[in-house]
Amino acid sequence: MRENKLRQIWKTGAAAVNGWLAIPNGFSAETMAQQGWDSLTVDLQHGVVDYQAMVTMLQAISTTETVPVVRVPWLEPGILMKALDAGAYAVICPMVNSRVDAQNLVAWTHYAPQGTRSFGPVRATLYGGADYPQHANATIVTLAMIETAKAVDNLDEILSVEGLDAIYIGPSDLSLSLGCKVAMDDLDPKAAQAVDHILARAKAHGIVAGIHNATPESALRRIAKGFQFVTVSSDARLMAAGAQQVMAKMRGAPAKTSGTGTY
Repeated sequence: MRENKLRQIWKTGAAAVNGWLAIPNGFSAETMAQQGWDSLTVDLQHGVVDYQAMVTMLQAISTTETVPVVRVPWLEPGILMKALDAGAYAVICPMVNSRVDAQNLVAWTHYAPQGTRSFGPVRATLYGGADYPQHANATIVTLAMIETAKAVDNLDEILSVEGLDAIYIGPSDLSLSLGCKVAMDDLDPKAAQAVDHILARAKAHGIVAGIHNATPESALRRIAKGFQFVTVSSDARLMAAGAQQVMAKMRGAPAKTSGTGTY
């Protein structure tokens, strides 16, 4: 089976730089994949991507060494299994708030005896290899999103679930849940403290910690803190920012910022 580059990077103690795809288009996904991202995440939750568009985007990413990742809309077995069957090498699941949630996530993304994933890797074998069924459990990466006060309260129970590979912080939803302003980078003190706490507990459990960032500068600071999976902006925001810079130069005005986003 094709190795998972994310696991290779994390094994060395390094950080993976993840891109984000909200535009439902194979060509834009292929263009992003050609830029050297360690992984690219197709967003089925907040982007405008549907399942069929996701498949074409995974095919486009497969033209490179970039790892194909999917953020599913919710903790639901059907979409988790279909994303993996389509060739996702990692899945990010929103709103994992309890040990039971984390146990279900692991079960639904792993074949028996470790889990209850149904068998049908229709495209996964094309991407991963004919021996995909024998090695999928040890190769696929499962990330649980920690983005609520409830998840923080249950953090150690979530992190202790066997088979969970990583957690992924959604700073904006976490901030909202804690009564703070919505932000990805410049968090209110209460939200910033929660992020530091989540990172520390993940390290204590030997779990990789990831987080979404608006800027490369924020991602680099968080790598320095110990995050090993950092997302920077998104295809839509990068396109808008590039266009704004061009138009600002044409008009002789400063470029506008592209906002904080909803991640």
